[in-house]
Amino acid sequence: MRGKQQSVYALSLWLMKLSLLIKGRNAFCRPLTTVARPRFLQPIGEHKWGIPSNSRHVPSETRSSTHMAAHATTSQDQDTIFALSSGFTGRQATAVAVLRISGSNAHHILDSMIKSKLPPARKAVLKKLYNPEDSQMMDHALCILFEGPNSFTGEDLVELHCHGSKAVVQGMLDLLPNLGCRLAEPGEFTQRAFGQGKLDLVQVEALADILGADTQSQLRQALNQLDGKLSKVYEDWRSQLISGLAHAEAVIDFGDDERLGEDDILDDDSEQWNVWGSVEGRMNDLSISMTNHLRDERKGELVREGVKIAIIGPPNAGKSSLFNLLSKKDAAIVSPIAGTTRDVLQVSMDLGGVKCTLQDTAGVRKVTNDILELEGIKRAQSVADQADLVVAMVDGSNPTEEAAGLDSIHSILSENKIGLNILVVNKCDIMDSSNQSSSNAIGEFEKIHELSCVTQQGVDEFLESLTEEVVKRTQNDSGAEGAVITRARHRQHVEAATEALERFKVLSRQGPLAVDMAAEELRLAASELGRITGAVDVEDVLDVLFSDFCIGK
Repeated sequence: MRGKQQSVYALSLWLMKLSLLIKGRNAFCRPLTTVARPRFLQPIGEHKWGIPSNSRHVPSETRSSTHMAAHATTSQDQDTIFALSSGFTGRQATAVAVLRISGSNAHHILDSMIKSKLPPARKAVLKKLYNPEDSQMMDHALCILFEGPNSFTGEDLVELHCHGSKAVVQGMLDLLPNLGCRLAEPGEFTQRAFGQGKLDLVQVEALADILGADTQSQLRQALNQLDGKLSKVYEDWRSQLISGLAHAEAVIDFGDDERLGEDDILDDDSEQWNVWGSVEGRMNDLSISMTNHLRDERKGELVREGVKIAIIGPPNAGKSSLFNLLSKKDAAIVSPIAGTTRDVLQVSMDLGGVKCTLQDTAGVRKVTNDILELEGIKRAQSVADQADLVVAMVDGSNPTEEAAGLDSIHSILSENKIGLNILVVNKCDIMDSSNQSSSNAIGEFEKIHELSCVTQQGVDEFLESLTEEVVKRTQNDSGAEGAVITRARHRQHVEAATEALERFKVLSRQGPLAVDMAAEELRLAASELGRITGAVDVEDVLDVLFSDFCIGK
């Protein structure tokens, strides 16, 4: 009986593997610790001043399951690079210009430029820099030496704080390539920090967000992410998955005739051991945590990308006038001629420390034969569909026009957006108090404001209310500050991991014969989370991410 059961078990395992190969899912079966090696340029040759060259460029294939530092290429395997890391543009001189040199030759290069001993590590020392070829003095600079792995890149690193004149900076940029190093690619310093395990991919993305931050909320969120709070959440989840996977591997290796611990439960009806024991409960709890993590209303992404606010309404409701008032400039043409705005206009603004993109749209109405106006209405509807917040605007001076305007607004707003937006009734300065609209459509909006774009009556109150709404939609109430999803890429991987756990939940209840298939779902879930932090197969993400960095970072 036991031999028959083992034969069926082996056949099930073989069929499962064949199915995975057919479906093209075998790529997920690679070890969880596989990490793509960052690409770098080819090494340069030996330098004429006798500075050791970076002749070796053989990537390490050794991988570590605990930390990326163990499987990163060593500093001796890569070129020595340099770049200007301060904000000098070549047009305006600055007080100080910072140049970075990173790699195995960094200390040798500094040694060749000074006529005294190297400064001690991590101590700023004023030195005179010379051109080794003609002994011509280049500058007086503050030199800081870092020894790997205790540096930003994890390699030997030198910082030269020079004077920020064009002559000094250009002279240094012309000299350094002759001393055994090359100009760094955009983001290559950070790429090396990632390769040496100094940063994971989530922290690299946080660093990019810090450099691109426009508002205080963006900066705070990115700094919390750089501290590793979000990375810790994903790594803790992944560790739990790997623990469950290890349990499954033990079952597969020892078979169902081995009791693996007190957690294994005997079902008297089926006369089979529940091989998962408490693992099933832990995976269920983990699935609940991931699901709650996804129910964040995209708050982290809204902070990072900015809240899109669309102003929509019928022609001549005053949309462009409000757009100009909020942006504090004449960004849109305003005229009494209906249909003046045909295309979508947008400006960036800061509301309560949150980046917002304000969008002005063409007037919408149900009946028109103008081809250009129809295209404008089509674009207005597209903007409304993609907006995070819609400000609907009508002319309150004429009840008939107001009702028609509300009808047009409802025709382009999807059902799920009604009740989530703000209604602005314009021209309250010429509104007859007896002409109050009785339309029930007004009550469907979350907030209603009466104002005048001409006299600016009510504009301050509306702006305050709009700011409160923006802050409310981006404020993290979970208490886990910094541990929120900030990119669509993170969301996609967490969703995929959650789906894998749901499939595991079904397979784990099908007895020992489904252990291998249930284990594969745990492997898939762990792989998806590993892709977020960069522990698994992320070369395609690295290429895009590092290309967005500036040279010198």
